[in-house]
Amino acid sequence: MAQALSRRRRHDDAPYWPGFVDAMAQLLLVITFLLSVFIVAQFLLAREISGQDSALGQLRSQIAELTQLLALEKSAKAELELNLATLGDDLNAEKAKSTNLALQLEGEASKGESTGSTISGLRTALDQEKQLSADALAKVELLNQQLAALRRQIAALSGLLSDAESRSRTDQAQIIDLGKRLNSALAQRVQELTRYRSEFFGRLRKILSQRSDILVVGDRFVFQSEVLFPKGSAVINPAGLVEMEKLATAIKELEAEIPPDIAWVLRVDGHTDTDPIQTTFKSNWELSAARAIAVVNYLIQQGVNPKHLVAAGFGEFQPLDPDDTEDAKMRNRRIELKLTER
Repeated sequence: MAQALSRRRRHDDAPYWPGFVDAMAQLLLVITFLLSVFIVAQFLLAREISGQDSALGQLRSQIAELTQLLALEKSAKAELELNLATLGDDLNAEKAKSTNLALQLEGEASKGESTGSTISGLRTALDQEKQLSADALAKVELLNQQLAALRRQIAALSGLLSDAESRSRTDQAQIIDLGKRLNSALAQRVQELTRYRSEFFGRLRKILSQRSDILVVGDRFVFQSEVLFPKGSAVINPAGLVEMEKLATAIKELEAEIPPDIAWVLRVDGHTDTDPIQTTFKSNWELSAARAIAVVNYLIQQGVNPKHLVAAGFGEFQPLDPDDTEDAKMRNRRIELKLTER
């Protein structure tokens, strides 16, 4: 009887497990679908922003072309109006001549038959003037038609220009909004980089705190050149290699912490004093650059990613202390490290 009860209990519990598995599988499918929709939405948004930039460029080009066409049409309109005014003046002059001839004809007709030939000549002249007047009227009518057509074209161009300007203002507003969002994102990245810079310098202070010739000046970590190099040399000394190894360890830890979407570099700046160079280097420019490159090369050998390093040489032209004393020269001979955006 106990075995029968045990088999009955297992039989009653068995149906719940497959249902639980089916529910979990459906939940997983829903989550996968939502993630796919999110990824597709992000892709479409990026493509729409790129398409808006391209459309705005085309729209500006069309506005420039329409503006040029409008200027040409206005010039043609002014020329036609000038021609119309000229023909109007000619028509008025011809009408005045016709009036004068008619008056002369009436005067000659009163003189009798002796003036018949004169009247005939005047009539011929009057007919010619009438023909000229008719031709002038035909030209004026043609010019009026052309002017009306030109006005219709100008109205159409003005409408197109207004539509283009309206679309341009809408697109410009969208671009301004995108710019604000981009600036906000960049500001956030700068704040994140500033936080990592503070943590990095704090870590370096702990690692190198026992040395008085390694300082923090503003947003830079400063090594006196004597810590790393003999005077006039760009070869790191053994004591300097120990400090550089600590530095490389701190940079590699920083690389693991900063997100890959933040563009940053550690800039290594070489500086010298004003004493004339007396080694194989031709100038203090070359010495400062060679020292910065030596530090960068050693950090790369220790496993630091080269894309996060920059070497720069400033020679004697960026002194910390402008005095010409030996103490001032010693402070000016230095290697500076600055964590900054790329």
